[in-house]
Amino acid sequence: MSESSAKNVLGGELGLCSIDPVTGFFRDGSCNTDPRDRGSHTICAVVTKEFLEHQAGIGNDLRTAMPQYHFPGLVPGDRWCVTAPNWFRAHNDGSAAPVVLASTHEKVLDIVPLEILQQYAVDVPPDPSILG
Repeated sequence: MSESSAKNVLGGELGLCSIDPVTGFFRDGSCNTDPRDRGSHTICAVVTKEFLEHQAGIGNDLRTAMPQYHFPGLVPGDRWCVTAPNWFRAHNDGSAAPVVLASTHEKVLDIVPLEILQQYAVDVPPDPSILG
């Protein structure tokens, strides 16, 4: 799927999540996905200390750099394309990170309902009525 055809959870064009650090399954700055992305790195999250601690607690250390995977290690405030199942687990455990809806891939809706993502939204779309 090309980046230009990718849609976000609001039905618009998928926005950039982060280029500092460079995120995404394809390390192109977006939460774009395709069948090779088995983890579904589709949620653009603004990571918090609590979220990072939760992820480490479930065996997903996002704080430690892993250069072999072009992973810089994250600090609170970084925007990162996190996996939908791990974010949803954090939500269920009360530790979910804020979500940038305009940069979150629509494919996440196969795993996490829009209504739940909206509870954590930190961006406001041009037409807020669609958040309904």
